[in-house]
Amino acid sequence: MPPALAGHRSRTRELLTRRLAAEFTGFSPATVARCVADVQACLTHLGLDATPELVERMAREHLVGMVKSRPPSGRGDTPSGTRRPRLVDG
Repeated sequence: MPPALAGHRSRTRELLTRRLAAEFTGFSPATVARCVADVQACLTHLGLDATPELVERMAREHLVGMVKSRPPSGRGDTPSGTRRPRLVDG
């Protein structure tokens, strides 16, 4: 990729990261940046056009999923922050 395009891609990723970090304040900016970069890399790997709109939409979906996967009560977490394994009946 030519340096000019790489710089544009980096600036776009920074803007997306800032916008999503402001929306998802429960995550560190580094976590949001990693999510944006991972989505962008995944789309590129799959041969899809990683437009800013698509990257933002998919990164937002991933972050929402991460938020929803945390139990609001915190009862599923151990003091060290790791999840307890769930026992399955049967």
